[in-house]
Amino acid sequence: MASASKAKKTVRIASGRKRVRQDVKLNAANSALRSKFRTAIKGVLKAVQAGDKTKASEAFKSAQSVIDSIADKGLFHKNKAARHKSRLAAKVKALATAA
Repeated sequence: MASASKAKKTVRIASGRKRVRQDVKLNAANSALRSKFRTAIKGVLKAVQAGDKTKASEAFKSAQSVIDSIADKGLFHKNKAARHKSRLAAKVKALATAA
């Protein structure tokens, strides 16, 4: 019967140990990029919610480059990046026309 807490298996093959080391590094890098992506989006959304047109457009310009770089690295699919940019652009544009 399996216990409630699984014991961590040790990797004995050298290539497996290297893969584990690489996975730790890649996971940290991808987590940082995902966090940067979310922060960029939140910055645009907060500016839109506040009603600040100039701040929203500046935040959107910086968010675009962050979103594109993450899509280029393969962390997200290009269509997901395009969808996020499109929705943010629509919110910024609606803010500009509303006031």
